[in-house]
Amino acid sequence: MDLSNTFTRDELRQLREHDIVIWAGRVIFEAQPPISEDALRDIRQHIRGTLPEDLLSLWRLTAGGRLDYDLRLTMHGNQEAISWAELFYHDSDGYRDLPGWIEHEQELSEEAAEARGQKWDGGIDVLPVGGFEYCDRIYVVTDDKASDYGHTLAWKMGLPAAWRHAMHEDGLATIASTLREAFQCLGLEKDPISDDGADTGLEFLEYLDCRRQDHDLPAALADKVIDFYRRAVLDWRGALETGTLSDNPLLATLALSHAIQQDDATLLTQLLDQGVTADTPLRGDMGPLTLAVINNAWSALLALLDRNPPLPERLLDDVNGPVPKALVVRLLTHPDQASVQATLRCVLHGAPDSAHCIAERLSVQQRATLPEQKQALLTSLRASLEKVRQGKLSHYLGESGLRLQMERLEAFQL
Repeated sequence: MDLSNTFTRDELRQLREHDIVIWAGRVIFEAQPPISEDALRDIRQHIRGTLPEDLLSLWRLTAGGRLDYDLRLTMHGNQEAISWAELFYHDSDGYRDLPGWIEHEQELSEEAAEARGQKWDGGIDVLPVGGFEYCDRIYVVTDDKASDYGHTLAWKMGLPAAWRHAMHEDGLATIASTLREAFQCLGLEKDPISDDGADTGLEFLEYLDCRRQDHDLPAALADKVIDFYRRAVLDWRGALETGTLSDNPLLATLALSHAIQQDDATLLTQLLDQGVTADTPLRGDMGPLTLAVINNAWSALLALLDRNPPLPERLLDDVNGPVPKALVVRLLTHPDQASVQATLRCVLHGAPDSAHCIAERLSVQQRATLPEQKQALLTSLRASLEKVRQGKLSHYLGESGLRLQMERLEAFQL
């Protein structure tokens, strides 16, 4: 992106003095000095191929730093949030520094070669350039003989099976064909200035505020940087107004998620009428129906059901609040919805009438296991309550919430 009409050379110089660098239309803070020749020489000894020009262009400005943007990619059919919070560099105080991540890749490459019965030549095809701790990493392909040379890739660690709706195996996806284009994929799903629900952007704004108050960053320049930073806000509302929302899957996903989380059935209906598809993952493998149940968005759920979509199996297993009995009755007209887990979750969340509706639809085998599973859940809650009382556990329900759920379970009888 041409910055000549945005920041003057003097402004860019001042920002650099405050460890802020702008590259490819995105803001890097806590930016490190440009890469040294010694560091480049060391990196080149470990890679197979050559360093892409985009990466060199970035490193000529800064050899690392922090980013504060959102990034979503499809992995194994899931909608996955990728944490690209750091640009790795030498001697950082992160989980690993850049040489440490290179060494990690070397170990993996050597293991892979041994598994194939081959001798490893010591080189790596992809260079880890950023990410977040051990769970998310960003790579640039350095093998100049490969068809995807220069591509920027994202790797994400899978989570244990107990994490419902999460990706349970490691994922790998291409962000873009160049690092510069990958930076353009970084956005802000919510405006950190105007949206009280925004999380992304707060660290960067706090950093700017510190530089302004304690390090003499001119207020006018700080405000200009904020305006520039906010250009990355993903404007699904503007696309909705122009009738183009269905043409942009990412914006459509954000709009659907917002309508469901706000339980805004009117907006949701408007989105569906504009051609936004509801048959798409919004978070992990959660589609709109599941997200509505988890968020207790009953009006949104009814609006979705009015479109007669296929229901996920055991949708009621995700009950997270006092689901209305009438809604449960409607869901139970579909197959594969009644389960012991759904029954107990309704009990826990104060919907005993809904729980009885589900229990009546259980098979003989399922009903036989209900007392045992109820008792196991009670035992677990008692153990958690005791740990909370002893100060050994911090629980989101607190002592009173745990007691309430135990009372509900104890009172529930078939």
